[in-house]
Amino acid sequence: MERANDSAFSGFILLGVSNQPQLETALFVAILIIYFLSCLGNSIIILLSTMDPHLHTPMYFFLSNLSFMDLCLTTCTVPQTLANFKGKDKTITYGGCVTQLFIALGLGGVECVLLSVMAYDRYVAVCRPLHYMVIVHPQLCLQLVVTAWLTGFGNSVIQTALTMTLPLCGKNQVDHFFCEVPVMLKLACTNTSVYETEVFAVSTFFLVVPLSLILVSYSHITRAVLKMKSAQGRQKAFGTCVSHLMVVIIFFGTLISMYLQPPSSYSQDVNKSIALFYTLVTPLLNPLIYTLRNKEVRGALRRQMRRILGLRQS
Repeated sequence: MERANDSAFSGFILLGVSNQPQLETALFVAILIIYFLSCLGNSIIILLSTMDPHLHTPMYFFLSNLSFMDLCLTTCTVPQTLANFKGKDKTITYGGCVTQLFIALGLGGVECVLLSVMAYDRYVAVCRPLHYMVIVHPQLCLQLVVTAWLTGFGNSVIQTALTMTLPLCGKNQVDHFFCEVPVMLKLACTNTSVYETEVFAVSTFFLVVPLSLILVSYSHITRAVLKMKSAQGRQKAFGTCVSHLMVVIIFFGTLISMYLQPPSSYSQDVNKSIALFYTLVTPLLNPLIYTLRNKEVRGALRRQMRRILGLRQS
């Protein structure tokens, strides 16, 4: 936001997750536990995917990138939120707000693209298993991941610059727990209808297009699974598909509710709850859903534990 009209401007005041003081302790503990478990789960996925040769496959390459991105997203938003619970000073500097907005926007865009890439990977693995390693080769994996990161953060540069150049006119109270585009637009003291239209168009590209590709991929996967002769194989494949789609629906559903709804219909309390899902709950669910039933991950974890215990005993 432009600060020319406020020479004393030093930052923004984040009003936090809830306006009810009696809930602060319970929310602090809940968010802290979820944050710890999320960091632990995603760190384990990254370490296992790097250290265990059995997991040096396209699927785990994509999953480790997703875990790294989730780790960055939660670390970008949650520590500031926790600090605001227990501290009297709830301000965030202008630079801190810009950084938070840039990183959160970029990582959100990356995850949208990356989830569609992972759905394509699963489509090839299930529907064209004999050609899997030929189609999803290491060079393509790297290109897809680089494209996801460049697309997400390229868009973030533009959106952050446009948002932070809107005139502020002395407003500095952000009714949210971190700096985010829909909330920051409310601080502008000018007509933002043109920019809101642009945000809607970009959000449609990053949300509707990847979600459509994911649904198409899983529709092909479902048809392939129905053709399986083994009832046990069908049940296992359906269980995996449903769990993956659950994460996708939670992530995209909450983002669509936040970014594609008309500004006039915003309910800030509801939006805070929605934002908690895609900044905190989804990063916790991703490592659980993608690896909970996975024998390869459990095997890799056992091997690494035996290796660590063996080194200690020697």
